Amino acid sequence: MTVKRLYETMYILRPDLPDQDADAAIAKYQDFLVQQEAEDITIQHRGRRRLAYDIKGHREGIYIQVNYSATPKTIETLERTFRLGDDVIRYLTIKLDPEAAEDGGEVVPDAEAPVEEVATAE
Repeated sequence: MTVKRLYETMYILRPDLPDQDADAAIAKYQDFLVQQEAEDITIQHRGRRRLAYDIKGHREGIYIQVNYSATPKTIETLERTFRLGDDVIRYLTIKLDPEAAEDGGEVVPDAEAPVEEVATAE
């Protein structure tokens, strides 16, 4: 049996999708994860935002964040589905550290790490 790991996938939907089609796309990818036996699926709709640069001719996108636990094989098939579909313009999946996920994902600086000073021009 393959071990399930924690993942976070952020994908950007085309901004010209009507709200109904965007909701259908979100449901489609959520159903896909359920079919692949992913667990603890949490979806956060981050809304329409301006992109830092043009992606496939778009200046804005609809950001969706999904946290879940799944097998690496699930990630491969999910990303292939993103590539083949025309509603997703960009995606990124990262593997989360289980300890960081329990702490709420906050990065706590090491108290003993040296602090570098940055020189500023006057």
